[in-house]
Amino acid sequence: MDSRLAVVIMAAGKGTRMNNPAMAKVMYTIANKPMVEHVVELAQSLHAARIVVIVGWQKDTVIDHLRQRGKNVVCVEQNPQLGTGHAIMQAEKPLEGFFGDVLVLSGDVPLLTRSTVYTLLSYHREKPAAATILTALLDDPAGYGRILRTSGDGKVTGIVEHKDATDEQRAIREINSGIYVFDKQKLFDGLQHITPNNVQKEYYLTDVFQHFWQNQFPVRAIPASDAIEIQGINTVQQLEDARAVFAARKG
Repeated sequence: MDSRLAVVIMAAGKGTRMNNPAMAKVMYTIANKPMVEHVVELAQSLHAARIVVIVGWQKDTVIDHLRQRGKNVVCVEQNPQLGTGHAIMQAEKPLEGFFGDVLVLSGDVPLLTRSTVYTLLSYHREKPAAATILTALLDDPAGYGRILRTSGDGKVTGIVEHKDATDEQRAIREINSGIYVFDKQKLFDGLQHITPNNVQKEYYLTDVFQHFWQNQFPVRAIPASDAIEIQGINTVQQLEDARAVFAARKG
């Protein structure tokens, strides 16, 4: 067991674009397993000391499935659902007494591999930081948040959303995957300082980085070797594409 590692899996979303409101998005299957089960098995393969799954929409189906499969996880409900930062806040109590790194995964990103996560964790621990972001280099990064770095040591100095980016920033190919490793203490301290100052009135996890930079806590990033690993599943077509990738890997 890696006593220094806890994993939080965000799996509360509705998945409106999947066109089936009766089904939690993370319960759509790839290779006869719900997406969330693939992500839980990834967390288990890391020998994490604690695994917390944040559930919400159609929560009972997710909880019951993981229980039936004998997955040793703690499920915590996010209700109401007030954004990614709010989702991670729900993990604070289950992580009481834990000290170490918190890996944040998404239940709808089922193609992520253990080797990539090991690389992320190793980098985070070799170059201590408040947080380390898994990024990807895309030929067409339109729509994604861009990673801003210093020219010297490569530390991350900002994440700018596509709609807010300048033409120069939009030319950056490195994007934020939404997969992170945090120093646990700094994460939950930072969450106390974020506010829902946006149209949706939601707490965004990425706002924690602004708190880190204001306090001169280093933030680092490392790209995944294969950008397909960070693909989130938001549409039926993306689900079919992910199934094809998974089948090709097994073939």
